[in-house]
Amino acid sequence: MHGSSARTRLNGMNDDLTAYYDRRATEYEAIYAKPERQADLLAATQALQAIFKEKEVLEIACGTGYWTEKIAQTARSIKATDINESVLEIARHKRYPNQNVAFEVADLYQLNPLRPSEALFGGFLWSHIPLQALPKFIQKTNELVAAGGTVVMMDNRYVEGSSTPIFSRDEMGNTCQRRQLQNGETYLVLKNFPNQTDLENALQGKCSTLQYIQFQYFWIAVWQTNTHTTGPCFCAAKTQNAANQ
Repeated sequence: MHGSSARTRLNGMNDDLTAYYDRRATEYEAIYAKPERQADLLAATQALQAIFKEKEVLEIACGTGYWTEKIAQTARSIKATDINESVLEIARHKRYPNQNVAFEVADLYQLNPLRPSEALFGGFLWSHIPLQALPKFIQKTNELVAAGGTVVMMDNRYVEGSSTPIFSRDEMGNTCQRRQLQNGETYLVLKNFPNQTDLENALQGKCSTLQYIQFQYFWIAVWQTNTHTTGPCFCAAKTQNAANQ
């Protein structure tokens, strides 16, 4: 997970995102056990497997490999990266019968592959990017993909009663949650919840097509990077509502 190495505290809470995900590694996937989210998780899995079928995928902030394992069932290959070795150690021990996954410890902003990938996936990363840093984030992700390639982001929608409540909001509009690990450590975690309009505005002029898939608890955004021949353009997002909505 992308984050600063600096460690600071606010009201006794650590706000180092990288440290948070390092400490949370062994309990991370408990979030996927929520009963009310199972239908969405199945539908999202099917959507991602269709999008990445036979594609060469670069996965950023892969975490414990929950989505890596599922996407690998249909993708041609996956290079899965994360800044934390602790989560990659868990991801490596999942089942990859196609033997098509390679792992690498890497910070997104330090990635510099020899050639761009055909497709890129970032699961539950967008929400941890400060609003003021989104232009840099989008530029970097687009640079990692070939012209006309596919970028896919998936993240949470805020659902009262299921999502962790918002603890605070800063002057830029970024929201944070207060999260406690099983060992009692508490963290102030940046977690934004963009809607479709927010995504369209952030991607204006930075992609040629954009599809927004909305589930009850999650969203998936799929866009194609601009080609060298057409230059920057933008098409309004095509919205697809999941069947269980």
